[in-house]
Amino acid sequence: MTTNFPINNSPIQSDQLVDFCSRVYQSIGVPKEDADFAADTLVQADLWGHQSHGVLRLAWYFARLKSGAMKALTKVDTVVNAGAVAVIDGNDGLGPVIAKNAVLQATERAKLHGIGVVSVRNSNHFGTCMYYTRMAAKQGCIGMLMSNAGPNMAPWGGRKKKIGTNPWSIAVPGGKHEAIVMDMANSGVARGKIYLAKNRGEAIPNDWAIDKEGRPTTDPAAAIEGLILPMAGHKGYVFGVMIDILSGVLSGSSFLDQVHGPYDPVNRSGAGHLMICMNVEAFQKLAEFEEKIEAYVTSLKDVPLAQGFNQVFYPGEMETIANQKNRTQGLILPEDTIQSLVNLSHETGVSF
Repeated sequence: MTTNFPINNSPIQSDQLVDFCSRVYQSIGVPKEDADFAADTLVQADLWGHQSHGVLRLAWYFARLKSGAMKALTKVDTVVNAGAVAVIDGNDGLGPVIAKNAVLQATERAKLHGIGVVSVRNSNHFGTCMYYTRMAAKQGCIGMLMSNAGPNMAPWGGRKKKIGTNPWSIAVPGGKHEAIVMDMANSGVARGKIYLAKNRGEAIPNDWAIDKEGRPTTDPAAAIEGLILPMAGHKGYVFGVMIDILSGVLSGSSFLDQVHGPYDPVNRSGAGHLMICMNVEAFQKLAEFEEKIEAYVTSLKDVPLAQGFNQVFYPGEMETIANQKNRTQGLILPEDTIQSLVNLSHETGVSF
């Protein structure tokens, strides 16, 4: 079968890539609407310049669908409906589809009550957090999302994997700007970046991880076998614990080393999330808030530049610029990522 994937670092148009990823999802039983959405979340990560969370992960998700660890048909149940608060059960469905449901419920409740809080149990990895918090910001809400994840960090002072990188994001409506966005893991680096370095045959900085013997390493394979280090030492450890409690324990989902990540092809995830939306209009007129945010951004940028810098970016601006550039010029994907898509094409019969 001819896959027709671009070669020699030729750019790929994002809509073509979304279409391919969607048809791969559909080939294993995911409904088209869900497949289209899940595909878009992956490609959008690449467009933002975060290839560690982009289509590199499609093969991992496909393997989980194939084994049954993740369900192709996503059924979301609302198990607690208490005004501003809800608890939903994703029943091991697609993480992106479950997270989308959480955003829609949280924004709807925020419009009614000023704030909407949706706790999520029995979900899966959903990609990059800011995809969903940006959705909330477009609805005039401040969105906050956090999730627990499979263990790859040790408790501070320990030497056994217990805590995930446990990412979180906050997005704020930006007025004439795109949303102001924070998106970060509580490790020094996202685990996906170490996998990306491994696939590329690149060394990693020696402060990202330690090997299984507790020694600093620049070898990504040794880092994956060992432990990822928390950001800012004990502070990153504390952040990771609190997000695990709010995402996993509070929702009634799994926590600590009960959670299994997207790299695991056979075990159900048990991931939990917490989505909080605050309706800006409940605090002040949205137009007034956005005017102040625009003044805030102007003031941020109105400072002398440090040596080696051409401008000051507001949080999330670099992703906005990358998105605009990559949508126009097309995406250049790493060779190993292209190969994983070719392998999926052969396995599923889905041509590019």
